[in-house]
Amino acid sequence: MPDLGLEVLWKGKNFVRLLGGLWVALRISLIAAGISLVAGILLGILASRKRSVSSVILRIWLGIIHIMPQMVLLFLMYFGTTRAFGWNLSGETAAIIVFSLWGTAEMGDLVRGAVSSIPAIQRESAEALGLKTPQVYRWIILPQAIRRLIPLSINLITRMIKTTSLVTLIGVVEILKVAQQIIEANRKASPNAAFGVYLTIFVMYYLACRPLSLAAKKLEKHWR
Repeated sequence: MPDLGLEVLWKGKNFVRLLGGLWVALRISLIAAGISLVAGILLGILASRKRSVSSVILRIWLGIIHIMPQMVLLFLMYFGTTRAFGWNLSGETAAIIVFSLWGTAEMGDLVRGAVSSIPAIQRESAEALGLKTPQVYRWIILPQAIRRLIPLSINLITRMIKTTSLVTLIGVVEILKVAQQIIEANRKASPNAAFGVYLTIFVMYYLACRPLSLAAKKLEKHWR
């Protein structure tokens, strides 16, 4: 039998530490996802109006987010702003801010696309019947847009969970950082610890993200 290095997981509290690291990654991504969903919906609705200031802001924001890697944004927020403005941000707080900015931009663009895809005749018909703009959005546009947005939103949350692996670079003790500590501490006693630990992390991320992916596929199939 090949030595997979799995025995290191049961030494002391190594497996519990990995679970704790996973929870840190999930906490960062879920808080950021919650902020992104609310802010992205509001920004997306405003940006769906043609020739609006909010639409220009969203396009510029998206351009910055798409050009700059998340790692650079993390470094800029954690190392750059703390020195430039004298802030005392923790690594986790900086990560939540960066992922919220990224998620809001992505979610805003998804909402803008979903709202803009609703035929204009529906809005015009509703206004002809005497409905005001808030009522048109509440009863006509948003119910249809949300149906299209739910699978896309779930995919965004899944991507956010996976991308939180970058926060270890700014000192956040999440699952990858814990893994590095375990491997380093058992380098001599378990030379193959890296394989077993990272294989376990792979399974943990799979179990965390797979239900969301299945939910997105099920919703897409149900609403197709």
